[in-house]
Amino acid sequence: MKRFLKQLAVLVAVVLFSVILIDAARPISLVSGGPSSASSDRSAAALYRSYCATCHGSDGRAKTIKGKLKHTRDITDAQWQDNVSDERVFNSISNGRGKMPGFGKKLSETEIDSLVNYVRRLRK
Repeated sequence: MKRFLKQLAVLVAVVLFSVILIDAARPISLVSGGPSSASSDRSAAALYRSYCATCHGSDGRAKTIKGKLKHTRDITDAQWQDNVSDERVFNSISNGRGKMPGFGKKLSETEIDSLVNYVRRLRK
């Protein structure tokens, strides 16, 4: 009986340790609305500043020098926002569009999803 209890204790310890490791290895969700929504907003904003703001501007209106030279889209425009699907925005970020480079090799799908949500919040 003592041996069985020791084996059971070891098994429980291994299972608990495995659960902790699996949970720690799980990627953090960047999509808004999840339990880490506040940190997601900050992460999406940081991604936008790093990859998008140079051309689209910090406010999304494309009033930067690079934005003007490349005829970058004003992503705050309500008409554009109404006419473009999330899938198209995702694909444009991932694969590029026109003079815009693709970021699919630099960003995960979750990060691109967070940028799509961030772009939607820039609507005027």
